[in-house]
Amino acid sequence: MRILITGGAGFIGSNLVRYLLARDSSFDIRVIDDLSTGRMTNLAGLSVDVRIASIADAEAMRSAVEGVDAVVHLGALGSVLRSIDDPFASHVANLTGTLSVLEAARSVGAYVVSASSSSVYGANLKLPKSEFDWTRPMSPYAVTKLGAEGYTLAYQFAYGMETLAFRFFNVYGPLQPADHAYAAVIPRFVDAALNGRPLLVHGDGLQSRDFTYVDSVCAALYSACVGRVVAQDPINLAFGTNTNLLELIGVIESELGFPVKVRRVASRAGDVRASQSDGLRIREYFTELSPVPLSEGVARTVSWFKDQRAR
Repeated sequence: MRILITGGAGFIGSNLVRYLLARDSSFDIRVIDDLSTGRMTNLAGLSVDVRIASIADAEAMRSAVEGVDAVVHLGALGSVLRSIDDPFASHVANLTGTLSVLEAARSVGAYVVSASSSSVYGANLKLPKSEFDWTRPMSPYAVTKLGAEGYTLAYQFAYGMETLAFRFFNVYGPLQPADHAYAAVIPRFVDAALNGRPLLVHGDGLQSRDFTYVDSVCAALYSACVGRVVAQDPINLAFGTNTNLLELIGVIESELGFPVKVRRVASRAGDVRASQSDGLRIREYFTELSPVPLSEGVARTVSWFKDQRAR
């Protein structure tokens, strides 16, 4: 089976390459990534065909999809804050890019599973979230992800394509970078703690998330591609946990074996107060999935960061 992974040099994409090859070494994996956020070092030593190009480049996408059976569309400019700083860049990468991916996949009859985001729920305060709850994006990033999942699902109805849209919820794990301004909270916290810096907590620290370990995400993506799973509505790729930042700090401290320093700073624009899936549809469509618990996922993540420091 030949699989194209857009954004395959990024955090989730490179973990997915490893996961697929570990499950079946006969997978023929191709990656397209413009390296704006991805890193070639993430793919070092792996048997993968890498195309360095933007997914918004229609010609590059048409070349990348030649002969593929499935496309895992992860390529995007992530981060709420980045989109607030530069909404146009997020629009081009996340919306124009998605349309380019879908058109290329349609030309070869490839299956497409696409990554959306829990950020689409935005101002909806209901917990836990169902895929059928109303959405109200609070940032340009969230708007682009809602639009991208809309395109992915519309291609089923308009062209008869086999597609699936997952809404990711705060994915974390090894290979997630901590060394940039838009880094996610778990790598930022772990990196700061290991280097003796205070953990910056925006607001009161009671904002909560449904943290999902990257291997749980990879398992769902693998099953979707192999089974060519199709759904006419989005599926939350999260399992119903709810952890606030102060609780997360406690989990990290428990794994490290020492207390960490915390510094409170102002809340950030566009931040969602609470995020949690009800976990029903993911278990309905992927009955075999068993998510990695937060304590185990944090332990694996801390171990990876320690290994990187030792090199």
